[in-house]
Amino acid sequence: MMLTKKQYELLLFIDRRLKETGVSPSFDEMKEALGLRSKSGIHRLMTGLEERGFVRRLPHRARALEVLRLPENMAPQARTGGRRVPEGFAPTVIKGDFKLPGHSPQPAAQVVPLPLYGKIAAGTPIEALRDHSRMIDVPAVLLAKGDHYALEVEGDSMIEAGILDGDTVIIQRTEAADNGTIVVALVDNEEVTLKRLRRRGQSIALEPANPAYETRICGPDQVKVQGRLVGLLRRY
Repeated sequence: MMLTKKQYELLLFIDRRLKETGVSPSFDEMKEALGLRSKSGIHRLMTGLEERGFVRRLPHRARALEVLRLPENMAPQARTGGRRVPEGFAPTVIKGDFKLPGHSPQPAAQVVPLPLYGKIAAGTPIEALRDHSRMIDVPAVLLAKGDHYALEVEGDSMIEAGILDGDTVIIQRTEAADNGTIVVALVDNEEVTLKRLRRRGQSIALEPANPAYETRICGPDQVKVQGRLVGLLRRY
């Protein structure tokens, strides 16, 4: 699973502090360590780490955190507690072409090749990822009008909407979406997430479909819609 650079830095900081002192750092300490201006940024990063299964908050204990795992592509100096995040950090990218061995589409079925962006590098707008070197054939009946792309779902934050970890979702490229639509949203130009969009007065709520996760409330200028969900593919 991929992490943004800031999520990666925060995870290393929490893991190092727990190993050194046995005590979780405070949000103020996290904010200072990452050079952020507000605790809201830390809250957003923590939510992302929880959704991806890297950390969890321990119940009934104030400020208690547990690091569940570290990224598989972590550099050696990071694993040994090095304090500097290596230059050139890049999120993990998925491998494979999503084609089942020996599978070929039926001649009568109309399919459309779409770019498969995989797990989007958070903070990178969809427009910057138009790499058509990796494609996936999608039944035409799943597509709406206009331009589309495919993404692999990461995490379980949308399970009650029938979207599971590892599913491939089909996204119609758009910058506008109706209230209640499941969208790909770029938050604070830093993180791309798949959530249900709700407008609440002057605020925008990004709702997970899993009670284990919190709804994010953002200002209207914090969220940019990158597309809306129109279909889903699943492998068994």
